[in-house]
Amino acid sequence: MKHDEGWHLDPALFDPQRIPPLTQAFNAQAEALLATIPSILQQQPAVIREARASGRSVLGPVVLSPKGETRTLKTAQGPLPLRVFPTPAARGVLLHIHGGGLALGSHDQQDFLLEPIADATGLAIVSVGYRLAPEHPYPAGPDDCEQAALWLIEHAQREFGTDQLYIGGESAGAYLSAVTLLRLKDRHGLRPFRGAVLNYGHYDMSRLSPSARRWGPRNLVISTPIIEQFFDWFIPAGQRHVPDASPLYGDLAGLPPALFTVGTLDPLLDDTLFMASRWIAAGNRAELALYPGAIHGFSLFPYEQGAAANQRIQQYLRERISGAASD
Repeated sequence: MKHDEGWHLDPALFDPQRIPPLTQAFNAQAEALLATIPSILQQQPAVIREARASGRSVLGPVVLSPKGETRTLKTAQGPLPLRVFPTPAARGVLLHIHGGGLALGSHDQQDFLLEPIADATGLAIVSVGYRLAPEHPYPAGPDDCEQAALWLIEHAQREFGTDQLYIGGESAGAYLSAVTLLRLKDRHGLRPFRGAVLNYGHYDMSRLSPSARRWGPRNLVISTPIIEQFFDWFIPAGQRHVPDASPLYGDLAGLPPALFTVGTLDPLLDDTLFMASRWIAAGNRAELALYPGAIHGFSLFPYEQGAAANQRIQQYLRERISGAASD
């Protein structure tokens, strides 16, 4: 759905009867598997991180691509790790920000996602290993993403042979992408990114969106209690109302064209619907990709709808690169 076509949302997209059988089967398997392991609410983030890094979690072993490189930026806050796909003769650079509720995830555990993007689009990729809550609460993570963006703006041409920049991420990574765009514009007067791919993010720390609040304890990757726990780990309640913490309330004028992706069975559905609408209301171009019955994080899993979402994201980036989608 494109900006100049208006918001003609088909109610059938939200009809449970329209959920593809393969998606229903995947959701049932995911929910059954999650019921057999301790919830995020029952573990410390550091324990979950260690299990994932060692390959002992349900996600399986971490597989690094030989095309990827690990680099480190020196910042005032300390070393900032990056996972880089240099991509020969790059057509641009994607600043990627991983998800994980601002407490989990890693820049070097998603080569399976980043390598296909680089191969399909010709983009070099820089993924940010930002500091995580609760050990490093707000504003540590946003500060790190801002620093990575400023470094990329200054060094992209020299490092990658191009100054055509794009940004995006999943879940908390979409949130941090929006925060980073606003910081660059509001703090530095910079609008260097030509496009954004924002996948099932949350954009309001001050309160839960209606879909998140109504979801309840059902664990399909996340739940209402899990979202609340992530928020509490990241930022005290009294600091959540400012646009830097809740970008839904920021001045969104002058931000780049964006593709918003979300499934209809995601507790954060409303966050995407609200942010995409505000993006357009601020005068920016936006497309909305809705996937019936898809759960939170679905584009990270190897099944039909995840593959379709990733193909659309790659196509969107190719269009932005080629200039087929005008500003």
